[in-house]
Amino acid sequence: MVSRRTVPVQLVARHAERCEFDRLVNSAAAGRGGALVVAGEAGIGKSALVDAVVGALDGFAVLRAAGTEFERDLLYATLHQLCAPVLEHRRKLPAVQQRALEAVFGLGTAQTSPDPLTVGLAVLGLLHEAAQDGPVCCVVDDAQWVDDASRRALVFVARRVASERIAVVFAARDVGPPSGLAELPRVALAGLGDEDARTLLGAATHVGLDAEVIDRILAEAHGNPLALLEFAHHAQPFGVPGPPRFRASVVDALEEQFVHRFERLPDPTRTLVVLAAAEPVGDLDLLRRAARLLGLDAAELTLAENAGLLTLGPLLRFRHPLVRSAVYASATPEKRRSVHGVLAEATDPGTGPDRRAWHRAHAVIDADEEIAAELERSADRARLRGGFAAAAAFMERAAQLTPARARQAGRLLVAAQLRLQAGAPEAARALVTRAERRPTDDEGRATARLLRARIDYQLSHGPEATARLVDVVAELAPERARETFLEAFASFMYNDNHPGLLKELGAQIRRRAPQREHARPVDLLLDALLDQSMLPAEQAVPAMRAAVTAYRTAARSSGPWRMNLLCQVVIDLRDDEAMEEIADGQVDLARGQGSLASLPQALRYQAVARVSAGRFDEAAVSLSEARSVDEAAGTVPLLGPELVLTGFRGDEDRFAELRELVGRDGRPFEAAGEHYARAVLHNGLGNYEAALDAALTAQRRHQAGSYSIWAVYTELVEAAARAGRGEDAAVAMKHLEALARTYPVPWAVAEWLQAQALLEWGEDCDALYRQAIDHFSRTRVRVLHARARLTYGEWLRRANRRAEARAELRAAHDMLSRIGARAFAERAARELRATGEQPRRHGEDPLGRLTAQERLIAGKVAGGATSKEVGVMLFLSPRTVDTHLRNVYRKLGISSRRQLREMPL
Repeated sequence: MVSRRTVPVQLVARHAERCEFDRLVNSAAAGRGGALVVAGEAGIGKSALVDAVVGALDGFAVLRAAGTEFERDLLYATLHQLCAPVLEHRRKLPAVQQRALEAVFGLGTAQTSPDPLTVGLAVLGLLHEAAQDGPVCCVVDDAQWVDDASRRALVFVARRVASERIAVVFAARDVGPPSGLAELPRVALAGLGDEDARTLLGAATHVGLDAEVIDRILAEAHGNPLALLEFAHHAQPFGVPGPPRFRASVVDALEEQFVHRFERLPDPTRTLVVLAAAEPVGDLDLLRRAARLLGLDAAELTLAENAGLLTLGPLLRFRHPLVRSAVYASATPEKRRSVHGVLAEATDPGTGPDRRAWHRAHAVIDADEEIAAELERSADRARLRGGFAAAAAFMERAAQLTPARARQAGRLLVAAQLRLQAGAPEAARALVTRAERRPTDDEGRATARLLRARIDYQLSHGPEATARLVDVVAELAPERARETFLEAFASFMYNDNHPGLLKELGAQIRRRAPQREHARPVDLLLDALLDQSMLPAEQAVPAMRAAVTAYRTAARSSGPWRMNLLCQVVIDLRDDEAMEEIADGQVDLARGQGSLASLPQALRYQAVARVSAGRFDEAAVSLSEARSVDEAAGTVPLLGPELVLTGFRGDEDRFAELRELVGRDGRPFEAAGEHYARAVLHNGLGNYEAALDAALTAQRRHQAGSYSIWAVYTELVEAAARAGRGEDAAVAMKHLEALARTYPVPWAVAEWLQAQALLEWGEDCDALYRQAIDHFSRTRVRVLHARARLTYGEWLRRANRRAEARAELRAAHDMLSRIGARAFAERAARELRATGEQPRRHGEDPLGRLTAQERLIAGKVAGGATSKEVGVMLFLSPRTVDTHLRNVYRKLGISSRRQLREMPL
């Protein structure tokens, strides 16, 4: 429902809480929106407080919705209530957002599920457009009962209205972590004090109450305003509020009062009230049709209105959610089935197929295949709209109503898979257990075992769960099995805290899934990862090259998460051209497919490629965008790529902060990335013993069968050479030589030549250094090219060839300074000073004043993107993007997008 102004509501007490609301709405009116959660038990006055604030608003468009117990499994039910009055604004949104809204509200013909983040951003865009006409206040009552999909979208919006003329208010009994509301600002309502309670009683009662009765009411109500009013309503001038009965809580007492009032209505009216309680939308036209089917006149609902149980208007509303739940619970099962049956009959199957199916499911006792099939179709519709939890609820009820026990098992297993996809592994496990108690065929039993293994794997990702998953997957068809083997192996290789287990897992997969004669790209990638982790470089390279070749020719038909894996393969192969092509391609593919689940990791591999290319600022932009997506999705970000960038930058303090987070708060350990990044950091700082320790740790893990980033061997050689421990580099030298000979691309050859020069393997180290620099110059890896000139300059200085050393060190210092590799640049500066030359000081980079997010937004705007387009990419509203742009203009001393496009971003 939307309105511009309502009649103010009188409110007793709550002055401090009212001030919090006033600050929120005044700030929103000024363009600084926010959110507030009003929390407290049933009847404590949440709705009264919200109504009082909303009633006093001037110039605001008010959008209201309420969650109900009965609609918790109906996809986007609450969101549709809230957005329905402003849905026409969707036509002003970018096409991807418009399609998302039309898909979730059933307005278009979309056949694919919109990403939940896109839905949240589309709702934010919709409210942004609505706020162009004036500030908007969104009120969500009974938020504890909001369906899961609506809740995610609304919490997403609430976190992103800081630059909007939008206030978002939730009223909820429970604001625990699962609800997503706990992180928002909160006003907790407690019971009224005795003085305020007496004031409320005096204002609400028209007859004088005996002091003893008032004391009794105060004692029983515990300051709960709704209880105070209800008890006073039933009290007599010289009596007591009711017979003394045991009650577990004030809520129980309130429900008793509402049931007592309900039971005093005539029989036909009671039936109508139960009918309304079973129809949570409050659609009076639907209720009138259903009433006629029962031979009743919906006009008799006025008796319930006069009794204070509900209000009639454009929509029927119960006075309080407790009224609805108390009335529904007090009805006999037969009565409930009867009203659900007529509601199903009165619901248009063309416009409300899912509600019709839900009502039909609650109207029967016996199994009914027709209704079960209808629920299954509703589950399919919910799944296509991204509602896995709703789809699981439909499918679970379908299983309950399925006559054939074997088919029950199949539907329960589908429901379990949906629960697992919805992020509820324990609920999925319970459904699998139920399915296993029913007769099923071999395929059903194999599916149940696979689901159990997947559930265990999702809960722990440990070696035992991974091994069980591999065992079960081996029973599947080879094509399906290899997909799962790839997923399990790739996940474990980055999160292997038990050296040696990865190699065992690889050997097990090899036995279960031997190489195929006619290999698909997925087969080639699995073979490449297995060989890379289990075999020496010279034996692993052929499979790795085959996978890269296959994916470069078929990349557009490959899933982005597979390309993520391929990125690591190609980086380890030292193929800089393929590295950038695949890293950029997977980001483009993830964006184009709307695959926001895989976009953060794609961006992180793009950042690693940018680091190698010496484009640190661009790497930081990619990482910033990845963090934006992770934050929007509520997922824990991976830190390995950021550690690598920080290591190359030489930021010791930031590196320590990040390293403290690795493996904590649900993050994987990321051993491979951490060891490599630590070796880079300490080589830059000149702490060669520490660099060697990190690199040798990675080498030992690799020798034990764990995955290790191959680039760590280059760092190991440099650290060993500078620490005077060349003997520790023997394994690394063998690896670098094997790679350069097996796949002689310029990058790999350059590293082998430089390694020989560093350890003085040969009579002409000068020639080795020069050849290495020449090979690096043919690649895109500018940071390694600069480091090669640095090590050559250091060697020349030690050889007392100062003039030649100055030329190399000067060039290295300039390159490293421009790139942003501060520790390596300082290392070059120290060497220059040792030759008697002061290094040139570089002027301040104005872009360095920008935050990572400002740099990200500036780059996209400079590339021609509009504020709306940038908002779509970064899950921000256009208004928030404009706020960041104003900060960018101020920091850069410019005033227009044209000037921004002229900046060297």
